[in-house]
Amino acid sequence: MKKLINGVDTVLDESLAGFCAAHADIVEKGEGFVKRKVLKPGKVALISGGGSGHEPLHGGLVGHGMLDAACPGEVFTSPTPDQMMAAADAMDTGAGVLFIVKNYEGDVMNFEMGAEMTDKENLSVLTNDDVAVEDSSFTTGRRGVAGTLIVEKIVGAAAEAGQDLAALKALGDRVNASTRSMGVALTSCTVPAAGKPTFDIGEDEMEMGVGIHGEPGRRRVKLAPAGEIAEEMMGAILSDLGGKAKGDILLMVNGFGASPAMELYLMYNAARALAEKAGLTVARSLVGNYVTSLDMAGCSFTVAVLDDEMKSLWDAPVHTAALRWGM
Repeated sequence: MKKLINGVDTVLDESLAGFCAAHADIVEKGEGFVKRKVLKPGKVALISGGGSGHEPLHGGLVGHGMLDAACPGEVFTSPTPDQMMAAADAMDTGAGVLFIVKNYEGDVMNFEMGAEMTDKENLSVLTNDDVAVEDSSFTTGRRGVAGTLIVEKIVGAAAEAGQDLAALKALGDRVNASTRSMGVALTSCTVPAAGKPTFDIGEDEMEMGVGIHGEPGRRRVKLAPAGEIAEEMMGAILSDLGGKAKGDILLMVNGFGASPAMELYLMYNAARALAEKAGLTVARSLVGNYVTSLDMAGCSFTVAVLDDEMKSLWDAPVHTAALRWGM
């Protein structure tokens, strides 16, 4: 294992210290969470989190127009209920708390416990945008993957504009229901504590439908040209959307950490052509490493069907470590 670390026991703390120092104008370290430096009184607090290793999700999305706090667990491990409770208690300014939770058993269980432990009014949005598998060893039902970022951005803008807790919950559920994702891995990832790849994969193989922790997807197949990979991924997404696949969409091509920008934009080009061939209008786009899996090579496609409100909220100003526009 070759990694730029001092030790497996300190990697997360040192990384978080560096992150908070590098973005000290936006965030600061709380007790078990990263928080927005400047709070907006009377605004619903948005809190998310999950295992580390997916950076910039979630800490990189804390700031104006998105999250108010993010609770980082150990690598690929859910944060604890105490972290969620502490974040809720610290960030609520009187309008309540909305938790945004990816559908993994540990995350769901611990966020539910944290929500019960705090005395702050709260609701939750569960993201489950992955079309690859209905169940896995990590989940009951579909996994929450890159579509989580889209939910956080759109709901974050609505919270910044002053929408109340119930309205934000309804909006988050609506965005999630309109969003689908599918991923492919060319290599495994290596968790520092394990010191070896999570799974073995041949030089001429790929994992179609992989999860963001390196968990298995639909099947292991021979490596194919990018255009063929894109066809299968977009085909699965559009088939799952069914009658919802019409009109304007947001197309996101997300890297898993090790694939270069050149390849991500090549995949975006293929995905966009397929979307347009299906009669969709790519109204908004996002390409880059946003919901990663440490050092895994590969990418995911996410399609979110947009209405006018969602487009307006996506375009609204945001200022975080990972997303910045309109300010």
